[in-house]
Amino acid sequence: MQTFDEQLDATGLICPEPLMLARNRVREMNSGQVLLIEATDPSTDRDFENFCRFMKHTLLAKEVTAAEGTQNRLYRYWIRKG
Repeated sequence: MQTFDEQLDATGLICPEPLMLARNRVREMNSGQVLLIEATDPSTDRDFENFCRFMKHTLLAKEVTAAEGTQNRLYRYWIRKG
């Protein structure tokens, strides 16, 4: 389990909302801090990989699990601000 400084709950939101919220949150953070994002939209996998590559942040880890009590998946991303 990765440690983090900030957390963003983007569950239930669809593209482009999770990415927009993450972008705004990262802007407020200091370089080197880690943001944990939890989302349910499968497109976030592609979105956050590209976000990190283009904005020079680091995708430290990602995890996909079954969302508690549902058949949906929960996506978690740990992003370190560049």
